[in-house]
Amino acid sequence: MSKTHPKSEPKPIIFSEMDCEELIECLRVTQVENVNLGNLSIGVVNFTTDHLPLIDDDCDKIVPESAEKTHYVGEKSWKREKTFDGAPIFRLGERGSGLRSRGDVQDFHTLRQQCLASGTLFEDPEFPAADSSLQFSRRPDRYVQWLRPMEIADDAQFFVEGYSRFDVQQGELGDCWLLAAAANLTQDPKLFFRVVPEDQSFSEDYAGIFHFRFWQYGRWIDVVIDDRLPTYRGELLYMHSTEKNEFWSALLEKAYAKLHGSYEALKGGTTCEAMEDFTGGVTEMYDLKEAPSNLYNILLKGMERNSMMGCSLEPDPNVLEAETSEGLIRGHAYSITKVQMVDIVTPNTSGKIPLLRLRNPWGNDAEWNGPWSDQSPEWRYIPDHVKEQIGLNFDVDGEFWMSFKDFLTHYDRVELCNLSPDSLSDDQVSRGKKKWEMSVFEGEWTPGVTAGGCRNYLESFWHNPQYVISLEDPDEDDDEGKCTVIIALMQKNRRSRRNMGMDCLTIGFAVYHLSERDLMNKPQKMNFFKYNASVARSPAFINLREVSCRFKLPPGHYLIVPSTFDPNEEGEFLIRVFSEGRSHMEENDEEVGFGNVDDRVSNYDENEFGDRDHVTPSLPQPSYPDPQKSAMEKLFLDIAGDDMEVDWMELKRILDHSMKDDLMKVSANGATQLGAPPGGAAEGDGGLLALLCGALCKDNAIGQAFGANTDPGGGEGVVTVAPSSSVMTDYGGFSKDVCRSMVAMLDVDQSGKLGFEEFRTLLNDIAKWKAVFKLYDRDGSGRLGAFELREALNSAGYHLNNRVLNALAHRYGSRDGMIAFDDFIMCAVKIKTMIDIFKERDVDGTNMATFSMEEWVEKTVYS
Repeated sequence: MSKTHPKSEPKPIIFSEMDCEELIECLRVTQVENVNLGNLSIGVVNFTTDHLPLIDDDCDKIVPESAEKTHYVGEKSWKREKTFDGAPIFRLGERGSGLRSRGDVQDFHTLRQQCLASGTLFEDPEFPAADSSLQFSRRPDRYVQWLRPMEIADDAQFFVEGYSRFDVQQGELGDCWLLAAAANLTQDPKLFFRVVPEDQSFSEDYAGIFHFRFWQYGRWIDVVIDDRLPTYRGELLYMHSTEKNEFWSALLEKAYAKLHGSYEALKGGTTCEAMEDFTGGVTEMYDLKEAPSNLYNILLKGMERNSMMGCSLEPDPNVLEAETSEGLIRGHAYSITKVQMVDIVTPNTSGKIPLLRLRNPWGNDAEWNGPWSDQSPEWRYIPDHVKEQIGLNFDVDGEFWMSFKDFLTHYDRVELCNLSPDSLSDDQVSRGKKKWEMSVFEGEWTPGVTAGGCRNYLESFWHNPQYVISLEDPDEDDDEGKCTVIIALMQKNRRSRRNMGMDCLTIGFAVYHLSERDLMNKPQKMNFFKYNASVARSPAFINLREVSCRFKLPPGHYLIVPSTFDPNEEGEFLIRVFSEGRSHMEENDEEVGFGNVDDRVSNYDENEFGDRDHVTPSLPQPSYPDPQKSAMEKLFLDIAGDDMEVDWMELKRILDHSMKDDLMKVSANGATQLGAPPGGAAEGDGGLLALLCGALCKDNAIGQAFGANTDPGGGEGVVTVAPSSSVMTDYGGFSKDVCRSMVAMLDVDQSGKLGFEEFRTLLNDIAKWKAVFKLYDRDGSGRLGAFELREALNSAGYHLNNRVLNALAHRYGSRDGMIAFDDFIMCAVKIKTMIDIFKERDVDGTNMATFSMEEWVEKTVYS
């Protein structure tokens, strides 16, 4: 039996977070020991407890796709498969799978049929038999030969006499955490065959192609591989079975390596991570030296819900798999196979005693020899019918019983994998198993928009995604009337991008109680977090794939805020909430639509010059002298010509001529700022045209009519510079894209041109947006700072949720999350246009609109 010695990496780092009322620890794990467990291996995460100072210089709901929809692969129709619990199965890299494609989307059945028809064995171009599939950081230190199972062993088989935990043996790769989970998976046939489909073998329809399924961030992903395996001198390098001709475990490891990009990407991890990928469950880990007082009840309820459970002892640093005097093996993983309160009758009393049944995966005589072990005298106090009921036997099979008290004394760690509700079959439910209630949402942290950092950064913290969970029913057996809830925050796709230098972000979450009045605010703003303390939180901010914690909370409404420790860290996440009783969860975010224009930028006459009454409130209407309108008409006619309309090229001439000198100014102290008209945006004397002409009409008739050519700074110490943003191209003025989009925004007949009234409306919008931008460009840099996009667009009259804001930031933001003036204009143009298109069709105000494919393509292409 092969043994694996511990391997280690650097130590973890800890940060701390000051909240309203207490200190939060932030752990960054950089060490994972691969502990020898004989036939099983488990990844043990080592944490330190030192406190380091804060770093200040440099902390949607998934809706399964219907399986009835027919897709097409080449010439053949393809129907989406489902798992036994009804979850749709996505192909790796398929649109909607949540994973980026690294090449062609592969369908197992189609590819196998093609290979059988052509008489060839499949060779996977997306995960080739090459060094790049083994390691990304360096070249292998020896010659690795890729061989098919038929070339490695005689009579190669997928399964040899079924499957068991003994089919999982570790090779040279440090992925013992994966092996431990694979060994546990073999104990439940339904869960095992969800990961390892039965429709493959080395005999029937063999074509050198296999497939496996893994849960990835809310979806089941089908991963196709060929059966060429890395070997050295004819022996498998990595995971293998005790049977030399059995290959399901080696192929499973290869599929998991392909999912994450390479075999090297699997080095270092926790059993919890792999158990989740094999089951879709939520895991918990408890240090038994700091066990919660209700741990036995947690284990008991876990057993009722079919949770997978395991435990382990810390290894002896000097002795490999040292055996204690009580018969337990250090550095070894045990499975917990039963948790039960057992009736006991003694001469003096009777009652119930909390016991656990454990199993040593070796399956031999290495068993616990203390109280309640095989043949121990304590069993004489258990009635015979109870012994039969719990299935008591004293076989030499590695399985034994012990009291919960002894369990806490002799073991160091326990892990639970709570299965999702769909993982339980109807038969299991009818036999008394219980289901969790589960809610799942996806989200992302986008720099400058939704990556607000932890509560240390109060001003940006509220920009993080927010979720409201309503707990309705207390637990059935809870005397205090509280609800059990497990919150799990998982960051997505970090392991698969390790070859690009991406490690796990340091993540955590905070939970706040909400009153009925608080529920009206979507999202909660900074003042809420300033004056309200959290009622629960993740134990620490830590750089693991997932952070989870179990809480007991009274029924009510709670706000969950997931975040990275530091602001402006980019990442995607999945947040899951398990509860024993009924619960409801939703994103706490704004509804997309029009709102009121900020009073600070709205005192101009919208009825005379342009916009809709649902965009701005009713305002006093200043009167404009006829020379102003005449001057604007003269400018328009000079550019438009005989057809009395301007197209995008003519609009570009107007904007380029008017804004190239006045868009950006540099003051004598070196600060860059947007040029402002005399009196500013808020002054009513001159109103819209004064604002416009200060930027749009310099050195022309309108500018002369209204004094726009007067330097607002008195002419001293002010020089003009060329703009340097993405849409205002260097010396080329506004781009074709923004000018075309501006025309399309108001071109109701899709003629590609604007008449005079549409032109006036456009100038009105530009004036409004410029005033809004200037309001939030507090440092005069010509760019909106981080986290100001939402508020700026709100001031312009547009309410957007996180998804839309993230999309705008990805589309128009710079790498540092900043938005330049012209990019902000483009954001506003796009938002206004798309909302207008939608509102035009939503005639009944139901927030629903219907488009044919042709109509939708036409509208979106032209806009």
